[in-house]
Amino acid sequence: MALGSSTLENTASAAPGIIPIRYEPQTGLLSVTIGEIRACWELCRLHNNIGFWVVWIPTAWSIAMAYNANPEISGTQALRRAVQYIPLCIGIKSLIMTIDDLLDYDIDALVERTKHRAIPRGAISLERAWVFFCLQTALGIYCAVTFLTPTALSVAATVSPLYIIYPTCKRWTNLAPIPLGLMFNIGAFMGWSDLSADGTIPWKALTPVYLGACFWTIAYETVYQHQDKVDDKKIGLHSPALLLGKQTIPVCTLCCMAFLTLVTYGGIETGHGLLFCVSMLIAGALLLIGLWRTNIDSPDDCRKFFMGTPSVGQIILVGLILDGIASRYSTGNGF
Repeated sequence: MALGSSTLENTASAAPGIIPIRYEPQTGLLSVTIGEIRACWELCRLHNNIGFWVVWIPTAWSIAMAYNANPEISGTQALRRAVQYIPLCIGIKSLIMTIDDLLDYDIDALVERTKHRAIPRGAISLERAWVFFCLQTALGIYCAVTFLTPTALSVAATVSPLYIIYPTCKRWTNLAPIPLGLMFNIGAFMGWSDLSADGTIPWKALTPVYLGACFWTIAYETVYQHQDKVDDKKIGLHSPALLLGKQTIPVCTLCCMAFLTLVTYGGIETGHGLLFCVSMLIAGALLLIGLWRTNIDSPDDCRKFFMGTPSVGQIILVGLILDGIASRYSTGNGF
């Protein structure tokens, strides 16, 4: 299925129901219109911070855990590293969103929620969107090599093939949230390795955190995909929403419980105590109550649950930070 072309207008007459794609004429490779700049902003989802939060939060958890477990790491070092990861995580999120739109532009044109995205509506041509993606990739590689330690860079590289695989998943599997979770949550290892003096990673403690965060991704992404289930079924696509149907809430409840259990275990393994556990209880209550109140047949409800995702991770992060600071002062080590 292909809808885009470099011509001025593509009416997509071969596929009824597809929105015509119109492109502005270009005078050269380096000429850029205001409309294209806005389109690139949209491709990166810079108008929506959800993607940033779900990439950065597991990284910040890892940094907070490393700070708590290693007295030689100062609060200033941990804070500096967490801040340095902000542009990196924005870049990763933007890269994932751009390649997703590039590989899914034909599907996006057929789905009510996505048919007005930049490429389907013709705000930028497919060719020039690929040029933008290549520029993003080059900048991303430069930043990764410059700012990440060798260990963190190696960890990040292990999931890089999923950037290409994930956007194709809805064409052949109902399990797209799994590779998405593996991508989004790899920071659970990277944050610690960047602060560790020798680059070592406590796999026993952080692997449960990573897997738990993946279960979290599966839960919120499955609910989110219920927004498109009518169009997905009509087009013949795959999604966990179609796979689970009315069993979505029970299955997502199990995923949320796995998330809360595994992250709690990882936190305790890295020396966290009462304040962290309280934050897990608060986050868990917020997550589960929100899930149980969600009507999966209401797109607005599904979106509301999804938009609340960062709050859950932020509460856990605050608990990790406060617990780490309290531990430092109780042992006389200071911030």
